[in-house]
Amino acid sequence: MAAEETVRIDTGNITGGRLFNKPTADALVGLSLTLRGFVDWCGRYASLLFVPLILVTVYDVCLRKTGKFQIDLKFAAEEWGLGPLFESTLLQESQWHFHTALFAFVLGFGCVWNTQVRVDLVREHLAFRRKAWLELLGATFFMLPYTAVVIYFAASFSYDSWAISEISASQVGLPHRWIIKTVLTLGFCVAFIAGVAVWLQALLALTAPREMRYELMTLEWPELTGATIEGKERIEVDLSLSVEKDIELQTKQVLGEEVVEKLKT
Repeated sequence: MAAEETVRIDTGNITGGRLFNKPTADALVGLSLTLRGFVDWCGRYASLLFVPLILVTVYDVCLRKTGKFQIDLKFAAEEWGLGPLFESTLLQESQWHFHTALFAFVLGFGCVWNTQVRVDLVREHLAFRRKAWLELLGATFFMLPYTAVVIYFAASFSYDSWAISEISASQVGLPHRWIIKTVLTLGFCVAFIAGVAVWLQALLALTAPREMRYELMTLEWPELTGATIEGKERIEVDLSLSVEKDIELQTKQVLGEEVVEKLKT
């Protein structure tokens, strides 16, 4: 019984297949990594939206704490056409727009770096091939179709908003509502591209030549199981050490011993 179980587990951890030859598989791997690079670029630059989001939020909160002085500033700035800069409604809508753009463009980033929310109660106990099939079927029947439908309706809403020159429901809110709706549409397009990149990798993990290895996004190669967590290096925790000593060792493992020593000095 033990021998049969070992054969079954080893079979489940066999990578690749015979559908693609190596040149074709290499080309598809290159395409997947190119798509990932684009999604990564969008996510990293979109993360900079945290800066104006925080600044506008802090400015709005501080301004509202000034009470009547905010109203006086608003009326004084009207002479130079800067009154809206002291209007809470405009500032709050700006926060909403920055947050929406940030959220939209990091959806795909989370997917390609496997930082999205997962429920791994079942998946973490599966063999490699079953994990790959789960990723492939999930992208095929859930992520890609759902994202495509959302893109279609979001694009329709953006066009309708542009056609009627939609503005804020508030008289002192932001105009050109179609801009943020277009940003939301583009964000879901980036998420769709991320889904295609993951779909390609899952497909190749099941069908490419078995000796092929490349950086995976949502899977880990069987020989790396235990050493990494979905492609991310596992940090070992020694329970016999004190908290301070363990944190120091983990910091050295992440940053390097030379960097830590420079920080101490």
